[in-house]
Amino acid sequence: MDNKKAFGLWSAVFLGIGSMVGAGIFVLLGEAGAIAGNLVWLSFILGGIIALLSGYSLAKLALAYPSRGGIVEYLVQCYGEGVFSGSVSILFYLSAMVAIAMVSKTFGVYASMMFGFDSVFYSNVFAITILLFFVFINLAGSSIIAKSENIIVIIKLSLIILFTIVVSFYIKPELLSLKDAPPVLNIFSSIALTFFAFEGFRVITNTVEDMDNPKVNMLKAMIIAISFVTILYIAVTFAVFGNLSLDEIIKAQDYALAQAAQPVFGSTGFTLMAIAALISTASSINANLYAITNVTYTMAKNGELPTIYQRHVWHSSEGLIVS
Repeated sequence: MDNKKAFGLWSAVFLGIGSMVGAGIFVLLGEAGAIAGNLVWLSFILGGIIALLSGYSLAKLALAYPSRGGIVEYLVQCYGEGVFSGSVSILFYLSAMVAIAMVSKTFGVYASMMFGFDSVFYSNVFAITILLFFVFINLAGSSIIAKSENIIVIIKLSLIILFTIVVSFYIKPELLSLKDAPPVLNIFSSIALTFFAFEGFRVITNTVEDMDNPKVNMLKAMIIAISFVTILYIAVTFAVFGNLSLDEIIKAQDYALAQAAQPVFGSTGFTLMAIAALISTASSINANLYAITNVTYTMAKNGELPTIYQRHVWHSSEGLIVS
């Protein structure tokens, strides 16, 4: 009998990267730049360090209390089953659903722009379509989720890394000059934004029951995923801020990467980055649906949600459909 688990080391790493590198890096550079100027890269370093420390703690908790529920299980272990842990878990669940809805909406906006249907109606159609598609993928089970996420993340990273490498050859050093740097305090103020771009590493802990040899792979996966994303964000930041002025980045805001690609690649570059944004949001939806399904299953087992959330449907649970 084949007892091979759905997630090995690299599948878990890709799931974490897929969840982290979503819409954040595409839409946050302008906002973070307005605060930290051309020192956003330093803000990403600090955000990455905080993420690593948080990820280390979560990985250790995942090994101490192995549960697909992740954070909601740790709350129960810490505070017991009661009003506090239940309330916080439900708030976590609701916030996760809002986050998935926002990422889906971002996908819809990018898709409608790409296909020339620049209207709210079509963006909603695209958003609902991609959401339903990944609901189906998640219903197919952990193995399909892992395989699909691996493919999506590889494509996404290939596009972003290609952009970063090529655009880096055109960096204008004067745009990165420290003489135009903002006060140091601004860097710390921007961490709240840049750390948001790391949000999602927690989904790695949801794989613990589906992970091959978690005692070895859990912490490794967490550290590799966060470290890689930190380096990627820093490189992307240098590429963008080294090619566009701060005013141009703030003006472009939601599509700063695409704007930075345009002078080098022309209109093709803008399209490539738009595709990368679509793929990034798609992989984030996939990863977070996997996480939220496991979270709601555990919450239902703990009596914090109706039992319908833990009923099995195909290779998943009914909570996925309800959510």
